[in-house]
Amino acid sequence: MKNIAVFASGGGTDFQSIIDANERENFCVIKYLVASKAEIGAIERAKKHGIEVLVFDKGTESKEMFYARVADTLKKANISYIVLAGWLLVVPASFINQFEDRIINIHPSLIPAFCGMGYYGLRVHRSAIEYGVKVSGATVHFVSADVDGGAIIMQRAVPVLFGDTPEALQARILEVEHTMLPECVKLLCEGKIRKEGRQVCVEQ
Repeated sequence: MKNIAVFASGGGTDFQSIIDANERENFCVIKYLVASKAEIGAIERAKKHGIEVLVFDKGTESKEMFYARVADTLKKANISYIVLAGWLLVVPASFINQFEDRIINIHPSLIPAFCGMGYYGLRVHRSAIEYGVKVSGATVHFVSADVDGGAIIMQRAVPVLFGDTPEALQARILEVEHTMLPECVKLLCEGKIRKEGRQVCVEQ
């Protein structure tokens, strides 16, 4: 059974989707929640399910110290994969290199559209609506030093409706995220995702 750690910065609904799927299918051990700040909803979800929490405390450590501490902890815990589920801090290359091809992220658009630095939360959906695209969606991808630039694992489309608000589009895309992210984590833990350069083969 593979050990995973989930990184979150907010309410933790994507995190909860992994918890729920794993309780049904038992495909991994969620050893840690890594939180970018204290008192976020994701921490309460972790506590409810007995998952240990690591929190970034800006008052006592720099980002460099934090990522070094987390890397050391995760290595000692034999973490196989890291899942960024609404993580809003840029992950440094020094951390990514220690877990090469073992970190995945979910982004609320069809990459390479509306992604990269500055594209997070409602900004993504507002930009899609303002541009006038007919389809948006969600993407699960491997994490590289280039923000949202890693190899794509899975994408699912969501229509952008006439008169959509960013909040309405976000809600529909979140529904897709909550099924796609746990599916990708399960496939990863089962050894059914193979990466060769930028090409990713997913066995289902």
